[in-house]
Amino acid sequence: MPIRRLPPLLVNQIAAGEVIERPASVVKELVENAIDAGATRIDVAIEQGGRELIRISDNGCGIAIEELPLAIAPHATSKIAVAEDLDAIATMGFRGEALASIASVSRLSILSRTAQQSGGGLIEVEGDTAQPLRPAAGPVGTTVTVRNLFFNTPARRKFLKTEQTEAMRVDDTLEAIALAHPAIAFTMRVDDRIRLELPPQQSPRERVLAVLGQSIESELLEVRGDDHGVLIWGMAGKPAIARGTSKHQRLYLNGRAINDRSINHAIKEAYRGLIDPTRSPTIVLFLTVAPGQVDVNVHPAKAEVRFRNQAQVHGAVLSAVRRTLREADLIPHLQLGEQPLQSWSTALRSGEPTAPSQSPEFSSGLASPASPTDPARAFVDYFRRLDPVQRGFVYSEVKQALAAETPEALREEIATTQSHPSPAEPESLPMVRQVADVLQVHSSYIVTQDAHGLVIIDQHALHERVMFEKLKARLHSDGQPLESQRLLMPVVVNVERSHLATLDELKPLLRRLGVDAEAISPTAIAVHAFTSLLFERGVDPVEFMHELLDRAANRGISTSEEAALHEVLDMMACKAAVKAGDRLQPEELAELLRYRETIERASNCPHGRPTSLRLTLKELEKQFGRT
Repeated sequence: MPIRRLPPLLVNQIAAGEVIERPASVVKELVENAIDAGATRIDVAIEQGGRELIRISDNGCGIAIEELPLAIAPHATSKIAVAEDLDAIATMGFRGEALASIASVSRLSILSRTAQQSGGGLIEVEGDTAQPLRPAAGPVGTTVTVRNLFFNTPARRKFLKTEQTEAMRVDDTLEAIALAHPAIAFTMRVDDRIRLELPPQQSPRERVLAVLGQSIESELLEVRGDDHGVLIWGMAGKPAIARGTSKHQRLYLNGRAINDRSINHAIKEAYRGLIDPTRSPTIVLFLTVAPGQVDVNVHPAKAEVRFRNQAQVHGAVLSAVRRTLREADLIPHLQLGEQPLQSWSTALRSGEPTAPSQSPEFSSGLASPASPTDPARAFVDYFRRLDPVQRGFVYSEVKQALAAETPEALREEIATTQSHPSPAEPESLPMVRQVADVLQVHSSYIVTQDAHGLVIIDQHALHERVMFEKLKARLHSDGQPLESQRLLMPVVVNVERSHLATLDELKPLLRRLGVDAEAISPTAIAVHAFTSLLFERGVDPVEFMHELLDRAANRGISTSEEAALHEVLDMMACKAAVKAGDRLQPEELAELLRYRETIERASNCPHGRPTSLRLTLKELEKQFGRT
């Protein structure tokens, strides 16, 4: 087949294929043009998800009438002139291909006027056919109308999603741009209904809260950093509001929304051990660097960039976010709902039926407490449904306390119950064990207090974090492997054949952790030495090796040496930590709480689960009806 020059329309449609994927892509290109034009207000309107209509209006500087035909020509722009301009791009757009690409797959019209001209101009394009330029009335600024997107490329149009999905993607795109430009007012209408309305002249913090929601303001931490010419500002969510998707993880560079693997990795490392690895933090970060230190011309949609010094940017982000999280109080606050306990006890005493469905915390689908004639039993049955296997909840005491009519009678009945335990529950464990101002509840939770209220601690999760930090500190203190215990007789572990290859890959890591294991047959390995700390904590080498090899073979261990080390340390810490149900001696409780005050990230276990919950004094007062 001979080489031939492609017709201009096909060239532009090929370019559109790289830049214009869906209605949201059109909105992104046109809104960025409006920002470059100095607009302080941008209005977006779409119909049928953007298939039939996209209209972007702005009050920017406008396009001179005589330049309108040039605006729709491919690679025509006012933003760069010579090759050197590509080394320091400071505008949102610069290639001059957006309008030509959009016009090649839609019916496009541009109405524009500059402040220096008394009237505006209108140009209309359909595919590769442009109508003659004609004068038109209009305000200073530009209005671009895109109709029948992909009308002449039906295969592209067929792959668009539903109207609701496309509208949602337009909304996400506009929000992403609006976050980086708080001084600009944005509105978005979907089928003549306002979907988004953001006022002008907001502060960066106000704009972030306007987009992410005022309800999470107390869960956001302000991030600041200035390291090696990388200026950082943003809002980082506490671990409690981590999401299942990365939708609320937004990155900006010099006002441009980007997606950068290195920065994403820095954020993940900063949150490591604070959230579940399968979840993503809620975070908005704005980076400012000299334009000459970044190349934005590496992706057709300008979504990815290349930094001149990637390591410095990675280190600056990691340091800023990690410092913010380290300095913050990350203990989640326990919310008990709006209905005070006083109203529940009053209703139960009077025999009035209660309505769990009226309060958010009672919307679990459980049946309402039965037998309103026996309010105490109703109260007990409710908690039995919540946790049928719990022990140590003295039901007889609850019944007597609820049945008491006067404070004097209440005190008398409680004293009687304490001196004569109920014969119905002779083997019940004590509900709490008191050590100074510390209580161990159900041999699983530690209850103490701080300046803000009541703190409930999961003893396993906290000790897991303590063990993790101990192991990590020992490993990094002198660069030597962890202390190892040689076994008098090697422990034989039967494994699958595929696990032997996994063992070979893990050997360097295992040596650092003080584990010496070798294959002795196609289906068995021998453990000759084991980590001393794990040995002291009674961790079974066979169980440990089985779990490690299964995890590595089935789910994989991170390819990053440091990340892989942390994953295995996580597992080791979990194995070595005290378990729920272990009764701790007073000195053990005291030591665990002392560690909590000194170790880093004590608010979460290495897997990201919270170690502590706080019930604030304000919440307690609300529940007890105090003012």
